Amino acid sequence: MIQKVSNKKTILLVDDDPLITQTLAMLLETRGYDVDIAHSGREVFEKITDTIDLILLDLVLPDRGGFEICRRLKEDQITKQIPIIILSAKLLSEDIVEGLYLGADDYLTKPFEYEELVARMEAVMRRGPILKNGRLASYQEELIICEIRKIIEEELIVPFFQPVFLLNPFKLYGFEALGRPATNSMLSNPEVLFKLALQFGFYQDLEVISWKKAVACAAKFLEDKKLFLNCNPYLVEGQKFSVIKSIFEKSQIDVNNVILEITERSAISDFKVFYEYLNRYREYGFKFAVDDVGGGYASLEAIVATRPEVVKIDRHIVHELEKDPFKRSIVKFIVAFCKESGILSVAEGIERKEDLDILIELGVDAGQGYYLSKPSSWTNLRKGFKTVPFPH
Repeated sequence: MIQKVSNKKTILLVDDDPLITQTLAMLLETRGYDVDIAHSGREVFEKITDTIDLILLDLVLPDRGGFEICRRLKEDQITKQIPIIILSAKLLSEDIVEGLYLGADDYLTKPFEYEELVARMEAVMRRGPILKNGRLASYQEELIICEIRKIIEEELIVPFFQPVFLLNPFKLYGFEALGRPATNSMLSNPEVLFKLALQFGFYQDLEVISWKKAVACAAKFLEDKKLFLNCNPYLVEGQKFSVIKSIFEKSQIDVNNVILEITERSAISDFKVFYEYLNRYREYGFKFAVDDVGGGYASLEAIVATRPEVVKIDRHIVHELEKDPFKRSIVKFIVAFCKESGILSVAEGIERKEDLDILIELGVDAGQGYYLSKPSSWTNLRKGFKTVPFPH
């Protein structure tokens, strides 16, 4: 291997867009970095040496994907210690989680601020190898675990609330609580945080903190409205029921106004067992909702097992509803089923007036989405949230 003589840090920039590589290389060089460029996966493996201090890796390349390159580099004994930051135009939690699990040390979404990129680069290059159980542990695994523990211990969750409206007559029905991490780390995306917490065994503690913070805030404004709390099956089947009861016993919120929204239904391996656990919560007074109905094969089975008071129609079914007769047929079926079963139907992800008009026409009971009102913090809720008038 060639030994590095210069004290400059060497960055391998991997992207097939010449404009991006030229611009970014120039900016990095003005900050004192040496920059080498690879426009394809093949060039990465031709240019990679142990003199590289950091790799900036785009996910989309002409000959192979960035995930495959990341995996191969992290499996190689020579290159596995080189930090990798994935750069992508996608803001998908699945991509972020996959990148982190394959060994990437960080993930930035395009477009990004140049100063943020440099700060992230310096942060990952300062990290040293960490020994775990006698082996060299991945940088990101230790960092993720430490960051999740910090979020839980310091309760770094800020509750946001998105209004849910009855559509006919048009009036406020309740709020869905959404926990957002109060951190500038790679776990600032709530979907990523909760998925990684689940993978590393911290989900129940994190969700309890989220509920605790949401209930404390909601008690100040909820009155007789409903409160929707996201609820993974792992929480229902876990050992936190007494802790959850204590949260509500210390608050002024009536549990009969609380609706637990079952998420990640794929986690239910045995619906019969799950329903037995769920009954503890129902006997205490909680109501239940099943989300993303119409968007997955397990929805009907989940409805049968959960016997929910509320069904939420998947946002992908709602989007551009007026253009797709097949989607409208699905909504008609769900609405008919809910009305016959005494279940409230709620459409998620309403972002356009056209979709709202069709939903009202099809008889959907309630809805939520950016067109009606965006999620707001407790501070903004005190000022009054923006709502649209009843459409005529």
